[in-house]
Amino acid sequence: ALGLVYVPMGNSSADYYSAMRSDAENKVSSAVVALDVRTGEPRWVFQTVHKDVWDYDIGSQATLFDYHADDGSIIPALIMPTKRGQTFILDRRTGKPLPDFPVVEKPAPAGVMKDDPRTPTQPWSVGVPRLGFPDLKESDMWGVSPLDQLACRIKFRRASYVGEFTPPSLKKPWIESPGYNGGSDWGSISYNPQTGIMLANWNNVPMYNQLVNRKTADQLRLIPVDVPEYTPRHGMTAGNAAQAETPYGTLVGPFWNEFTRVMCNAPPYGMLTAIDLKAHKVLWQRPFGSARANGPWGLPTGLPIEIGTPNNGGSVMTAGGVAFIGASTDNQIHAVDLKTGKTLWTDVLPGGGQANAMTYAVNGRQYVAIMAGGHHLMGTPVSDQLVVYTLPEQATK
Repeated sequence: ALGLVYVPMGNSSADYYSAMRSDAENKVSSAVVALDVRTGEPRWVFQTVHKDVWDYDIGSQATLFDYHADDGSIIPALIMPTKRGQTFILDRRTGKPLPDFPVVEKPAPAGVMKDDPRTPTQPWSVGVPRLGFPDLKESDMWGVSPLDQLACRIKFRRASYVGEFTPPSLKKPWIESPGYNGGSDWGSISYNPQTGIMLANWNNVPMYNQLVNRKTADQLRLIPVDVPEYTPRHGMTAGNAAQAETPYGTLVGPFWNEFTRVMCNAPPYGMLTAIDLKAHKVLWQRPFGSARANGPWGLPTGLPIEIGTPNNGGSVMTAGGVAFIGASTDNQIHAVDLKTGKTLWTDVLPGGGQANAMTYAVNGRQYVAIMAGGHHLMGTPVSDQLVVYTLPEQATK
């Protein structure tokens, strides 16, 4: 009806260096942009990160809904989750935050690279509970043994870290928390307009990064991941950024113990949170994803303990008060009670469920489907199978 299409934007290249971006790029980097569907012209822009050098591009799609305000008015709105764990709720006619969900600009850490200064403030949504944990501390460092913890404390001390938006640095590593995999990443959230409940799965996986000059980047052969010559180096992930034609490459990797490949921050590493947007409060929150296919050195433990694992791919809600979601690195699909957060049912998929679950009905019988394609970077099994579930016929009568 408004004639708009809502486009979540990436952070303009290069991911970890912004000095070469144009003003036009900086305006829409890591922003949601409303385009006139007839002309393609922008109607409004709402930016979730200013001069983004943390790869906080918007990996989630916007969710559209009608917001019923306390004064009885109905506002066409959208929910925009982010990798930061900040959830912005905007009037989709104007791009302005809804009055019940204000956004404030808070002071942000100063930059340390003279050729690439940071912005003095960053936007924070204060009307929706944050999907995240407090800033890291050295005393929080974790491991499967005291030696692992010691190694992680040393890594923490060697790095630059001043909380969220710690600026990139060349002289020593910097800790990026939240990491570039979220908060919320692809798959977004699900929302029930009748109950006002939003369900979000999100990540707690900090990154350990360092800028390197172009000569060092070339010596390390930092090259794009999609070329045949690419080989992961130094235990880093495929997030390594060659950043061709800029002064710097970037070493990008999880903040973990390189020997055990266990994160330096304590679990959980993945969470599931239900938020009542009408009451502006968390209904329940719990770790999401079990240890059955996860463990030190990447070895599956087989343990059904809900430690909370990294996850990608969103949920779907049903009118019966159940949410279905894959996403986690335990390679399972889960049915969750939306009132309590209790897991009602799981099944092991033939590949990683890093995709949105779907639901549909045929002749009055409901089905749930998920594409179990897996994901190489998350280490889940790859398959080409579409898996579909339904209740036994006698149970539906």
